[in-house]
Amino acid sequence: MSQGSPGGRMIILGTFIIALMLSQIPLPRMLEWWRPEFVALFVIYWIMALPQRFGVGSAWIIGLLLDVLKGSVLGINAIALTIIAYSTLMMHKRLRMFPLWQQAFVIFGLILINQLIFYWLQALAGTKADDLQFLIPAVVSALLWPWVFVLLRGIRRTFKIS
Repeated sequence: MSQGSPGGRMIILGTFIIALMLSQIPLPRMLEWWRPEFVALFVIYWIMALPQRFGVGSAWIIGLLLDVLKGSVLGINAIALTIIAYSTLMMHKRLRMFPLWQQAFVIFGLILINQLIFYWLQALAGTKADDLQFLIPAVVSALLWPWVFVLLRGIRRTFKIS
């Protein structure tokens, strides 16, 4: 986040604070698996929209904050978010050209990779059981992507963040 106005940095940081809060809202036990991966969606959006201001290092820091908030093994979310941030950075120009419904398919794949890495690393650390419910957030996140994209693009344009 090196270029641009300091106000832009604060807006981006504010969106991540909101994403971190959304990731911690308590849900009933039967709905926990249906929570979208808000932090990963926001990382993908900001790298896609402003790769010169938000990059892999920023994703690492956000991932560490998410690890602290969730109480998971330190670095697991950071590694998963860094990998999807790098993947998004490598294809951000192509991804911008897709219509939203096609972007949602790519988002599904990226969130799926995020979930697989996260739960694989947790299994290596011995902290999670193995079942396939952890893949549900990838579907929910892909379905939510068009609204997240439009909302964050509106924020970016309203505050003229470039």
